[in-house]
Formats: sequence, structure tokens, C-alpha cells
Amino acid sequence: MDSKFMQNNLVELAKLIRFHILTSTTAARSGHPSSSLSATDLMTVLMFSGFFKADLDHPANPNNDRLIFSKGHAAPLFYSLYAVAGKVSAEEMLTLRQFGSRLEGHPTMYFPYTEAGTGSLGQGLSIGLGMALNAKLDKLPYKTYVLLGDSEMAEGSVWEAMQLAAHYKLDNLVGIIDVNRLGQRGETMYGHDVEGYAKRVSAFGWETIVIDGHEVNEIETAFSAAQKITGKPVMIIAKTLKGKGVSFIENKDGWHGKPLNKEECEKALLEIGEVDKKLVGKVASPPPTPSIAMEGGREPSPSQRGGQPARNGFAVAKSGGGGVSYKLGDLVATRKAYGNALVRLMESYKNLVVLDAEVSNSTYSEFVKKTHPERFFEMYIAEQNMVGAALGFSRRGKIPFVSTFAAFFARAFDQIRMSQYAMEINPDAPSAVGAGIKFVGSHAGVSIGEDGASQMALEDLAIFRAILGSVVMYPSDAVSCERIAELAADTPGNFYIRTTRKETLVLYSPEEKFVVGGSKVLRESKNDAVTVVGAGVTLHEALKAYEELQKEKINIRVIDLYSIKPLDTATLQKVAEETKAIITVEDHYAEGGLGEAVASAFVGNAYTRSLPRIEMLAVRKMPRSGKPAELLAYEEIDAAAIVKLVKKLL
Repeated sequence: MDSKFMQNNLVELAKLIRFHILTSTTAARSGHPSSSLSATDLMTVLMFSGFFKADLDHPANPNNDRLIFSKGHAAPLFYSLYAVAGKVSAEEMLTLRQFGSRLEGHPTMYFPYTEAGTGSLGQGLSIGLGMALNAKLDKLPYKTYVLLGDSEMAEGSVWEAMQLAAHYKLDNLVGIIDVNRLGQRGETMYGHDVEGYAKRVSAFGWETIVIDGHEVNEIETAFSAAQKITGKPVMIIAKTLKGKGVSFIENKDGWHGKPLNKEECEKALLEIGEVDKKLVGKVASPPPTPSIAMEGGREPSPSQRGGQPARNGFAVAKSGGGGVSYKLGDLVATRKAYGNALVRLMESYKNLVVLDAEVSNSTYSEFVKKTHPERFFEMYIAEQNMVGAALGFSRRGKIPFVSTFAAFFARAFDQIRMSQYAMEINPDAPSAVGAGIKFVGSHAGVSIGEDGASQMALEDLAIFRAILGSVVMYPSDAVSCERIAELAADTPGNFYIRTTRKETLVLYSPEEKFVVGGSKVLRESKNDAVTVVGAGVTLHEALKAYEELQKEKINIRVIDLYSIKPLDTATLQKVAEETKAIITVEDHYAEGGLGEAVASAFVGNAYTRSLPRIEMLAVRKMPRSGKPAELLAYEEIDAAAIVKLVKKLL
């Protein structure tokens, strides 16, 4: 096929794509046609000139190139590409943004070719970075392409991803900036200064290629050059016009997120000209791969490994078994137990990877760096990018354990929030079934001591409890931490483990088992007046309070609520009936923490009795620097505060 014919064919394909963009958004009466039209020529050449290689009949094929629309509002273009490739009908295109349609307002996992849900700008390049790292790790030939908008180049997370991609020499990662000049409310920071973008991007160690984003020859030359660059990632910086192809909106302000009405659409289609609706674009095939690799390197699902099926949306696989060598009464920090658990898990889960934000000698993920350096990724102090990259790994079938000081997950909350929308939905694209991100936050609460308020995670339980389908667990000793790490590896979806800086007593024997949605009753009698519920460091304070109260012949029940989400509602409701009150004690702010979680066990859970009395001891004062014991006392979450409250209630 000669190049002239190929270019003419690309022009016709681009016209058809523009047709679908306009008709679908007009039918939806909403959407972002102008933002889609500007990148149409770029994406047409990428998809249908042999550069992008994918088996569209098998989206999970591990050799497929990956395409991420970081500018997720250009979803009409994204769907139109696959319409022209023969995978979405013209009729389905007209269901854009309708309830029940696969073609949602921004790309979601309902559409089988979506790599990860996007729409919150500035995240796609980090996800692509994770996928590119995965290809290097597994020695797979695929490239990852990320379409970025010029507006989102103001997001710091983009530059976090850029510096790390250059650090890891990811020559299998190609970014495309659609520099269409106009954002939502007017001109972007640098307008059409494509050379300005090139200087900034090249300063981060990327190869840059500046082109006219509407000239097919230049676009083809750029993608061809990108295939040959080695040792560094490539950024194609394309000068484009928002609304390209429709004269009355082209390069004009005020058209962001605004569809054409029926009359305007008819006028626009006349400008585009006659289209061949039967035209089909051909996507090049990826290199062949052995059939066994079609699973993308995934480990068997929990059920395939003998775990129990999910209950109420949560896995109930049990932990327990060998590998733990702690003795009752030992003093061990749970963060150190986490590092030990990782080393063991690396042998059982060949698809497990570890990412850390330059604190691995405090989170103890450095143990893996020493034993399995090829599966440890230093992400430096760039938590937003770390979470985005972890999502990229997860979408390619890995189980990423991500660790940092718990307080610093707060700055990556948007990435954490968006990761909940990347859970696998479509059974025809199962590349990440059983995967999810395993977040591990150390140095939680005022109990970290002298470092002070800026380092104390006091909001983290609330953050992770708010994520749809998440599991939140808070181990109190080394044994429970190792067992909970096992559960995390074997439980689908997002999972948060809160670890403690200070050493705590080992409470459990190595044979002890833990479940998602479980708890442990550590002290009880038939004469218990009050139930005290703790987790992590406050459980140990509750046990101290128990000993003090025993001297006065006051019996209390003590519960280790290690699973904060989902809850062991049955146990909580039982103790509410058997004791006069429940006291929750937590090293966390009252809002969104353990206390409010316990209270939720009695609301909307078919609890028909009168509501129990619940008293919440939590961090309520501005934290200070000091010794851990001083700070627990200052916040009134130590043993003395528990004893005082129990006596008051009695």
C-alpha cells in the first residue's frame, strides 16, 4: 500500500471519527466535542498507521500496546476510535452518556478498552508509567501511549511522573500533549507556546518532538521517530486547534464541554464533508505470545487458591500458618513485621511488587529491596505519582504494596479516590481481576512521639474508609500484622493497613487466624460492665486499663477491632446487649475513625434493639511534640483515661 493512499485513508478515517464525535455528543446533549476534535488527527495516525499494536478481540493480551486518555473528557474521541475500528456500532455511539451505556461521560471500566478510569486531570501519565515499568519487569514488548491535555500540564503529578520516567529510562513510554491552547475558561498558562513546553519537558530528561498536530505527515514522522528512541521516554508536543474541522467553534473560547445543537451539528457535518460510514480502520497486531501468558502473569484468584468466596462484597479468606516466629511478650513494631511479611509473600506471589516513597528504612519495605531488588521500585517523595504508578501495575495484573508514612497518603487522596473506579468490571477484560492496591501507612497517630503534628496521620482511617469497596485493617502486634499482610495479598481490591512506629507487645501466637471483617475478644467474663474497643496502640492501653480495673474487681471486656472496614457487626451487637456501654479508644481524630465505624454497626444493620451507649475517646486536641506516653495521656486515649471513663459510667 503506497504512502499517498495510506494518507488519504487516514484523512477519511479522521473525517468519520469527527462525524461520530459530533453526532454522539449532540445526541447526548452534553460532552466535550471541541476537546475531542483537536486530538482527532493525532489519535487517528497512532491507531491506524501501524504504530499502535493491539489484538482488539483480546484486550487482556499482555503484548497489546496500552492507550490512556489522561484528558478523559475527550472520551467521545476515545470511543470513536474503537467505533472506526469496528468494535462499537454507530447505534451504540448514540448512547453516549446514557444510563446503562458502556460509553460514559469519561472512560470507565465498563468499556473494555479503558486501561483505567480517567477524568481527574493529571493522573494518566503516572498510570502509564506503572504500565511501562511493568513491561520492563516482565520483558514484554508493548508500549504505553498517554494522551495529555495542555491544561493538565499545570498539575504537579504530571511532572512527578516525568522525572521518574526519565530516572527509569522508560523508552517504552510515549506521551502526546494536545496543545490546543484553550482550557475550560480561557487560554491555558502557555497558550500555543509549544517550544516552551518542549524546553520544560526536555529539562526533565525526555526526548521531545514538536509537530503540527493536524499534519498527517508530521504526525507519522513523529510516531516513527518515537519508535527508535532508546534510553529515555518520548513526548510528542502537538500544536492543535480546539474544535478542529468545524469553523464556527475552531480555536474559539466558550466551547469547552459544550455540545452542538441539532442545527449546529448539521452545519458542522456539511463542513466535514461526506463520510464513508462503512470505512473500517485496521489496527496492527501485537507480537505473538504463548497462550499461557494470556492471563497477564496473574496469580490464581483466591478461590483458585482454596480461599473462601466473597461475602457482602468482601473476601473472607483466612490467614494463618507458618512463617511467623514471634513469641508472646516480644516487643516488635508492626511496621517491622510488615517488612518481614513482604519478604515471605514475595515467594508465594510472583506478581507482587513493592513501591515506597523514600522511607523504606522506616516502613521496612527495604527488606524486599535487599532480597528482591528487581521487584522493588523507589518512587521517591512523590506520593501522587506512586499511587498512580501502583494503579498502572495493578491494571497489568500485579499486586502492588505501596508504603509511606500514613500522613502522606493524604496528598495522594485524589489518586486513591480514582483507583476505586479502576476495579475490573468487564469479564471480557480480566487483566486485573484479583488485583488492587495494598496501601500501608506507618507512623500513624500521636503515638509516633517527638516528630510532631505534621508527621502524625490522624485522618487516614477516614480517608480509606471512604473508598468504595475498600478494606481497612489496623494490626496491634507483629503476628496480626503479618497475617493481615497475607490477607491483603489475597483479597481483591484496595486494602489499607495501618502500622505503628513504636514497638508493641506480641499478643498472639503464630497459629492465630484473622479474617477480613473479624475481631478478637481478648478479655471477657460473665460480669463485664463495659466493653472497651481498641486497635493498634490503643488496644495495648485498653489491656493496661483492664489490669488496673481488675485490682478494684471491675470487669471490662476488651476487643481488638483489627478489621475497621468491614466490621464484625455481630460481635459488636452482641457486646452491646451484654454490657452497659461501649467505649472506643483510637489514636485518630474522632471524625471518620474507629469510633464512628463502631457506631455504624448499629445503624442500617437490622439492629432492632435500643441503641447502645457509645463513648468515644479519640484525638481531640491540637497534637504536640513529646514522648508517646505523654501524648497519649495529653489526648486522653491512654489507660488512665479509659479507667477514668469506665468508673464514670459505672
